[in-house]
Amino acid sequence: MILFPAIDLKNGECVRLEQGEMDRATVFDKSPAERAARFAALGFAWLHVVDLDGAFAGESRNAAAVASILAATDKPVQLGGGIRSMAAIETWLERGVTRVILGTAAARDPALVREAARAFPGRVVVGIDARDGRAAVAGWADATEISAADLAARFEDAGVAAIVHTDIGRDGMLTGLNLDETLAIARAVSTPLIASGGFSGMDDITRLAEPEAAILEGAIIGRALYDGRLDPAAAIAAVAA
Repeated sequence: MILFPAIDLKNGECVRLEQGEMDRATVFDKSPAERAARFAALGFAWLHVVDLDGAFAGESRNAAAVASILAATDKPVQLGGGIRSMAAIETWLERGVTRVILGTAAARDPALVREAARAFPGRVVVGIDARDGRAAVAGWADATEISAADLAARFEDAGVAAIVHTDIGRDGMLTGLNLDETLAIARAVSTPLIASGGFSGMDDITRLAEPEAAILEGAIIGRALYDGRLDPAAAIAAVAA
């Protein structure tokens, strides 16, 4: 079970949004690189980085901040936000990102996801951001009629490394992970699932440590870490036991 600390980037700073709303952003750190180094020092094995501006713009907007994170730590980084072409995928993988996350592309350009997964085995992740069970794209701004479960099933044979399932309504609200829905999707597909959105503290860690959650690859932690609601060492030890 991997715990992914989240570094969400807006205007070059580390922020946390509430329910995916860009005008409800709280700045927690001016230096993404320093934040990444601290997370690495705390013992986290991976970093989860999202270019929020890029997600809305459709292209990278926080490239300098991402580069600083890559330079600050040797921990593997998975990056999402505005990555919607093979050129962008290749660029970030060449620059040292371990895995790219394709969200909007998964819903609007599934052929790109399949092509990238074939070209870069183990390095392409599908991001499914769901509001009321339906996928949303373009920085969560545009709703689709595709259910999160159906979208996950579309890539069952694509060879993607993992799927990040985010409950937008819970994101940044500290209300607890939507593990019921994430686990339901995980049972229906063979692709590893990562739970995201609403992580609140040790209650979520306790459930992630239960046998039924063992099918998940991990979970993403955001505001609970920044607010100091979670003891990183205790969390990491609990899911490793």
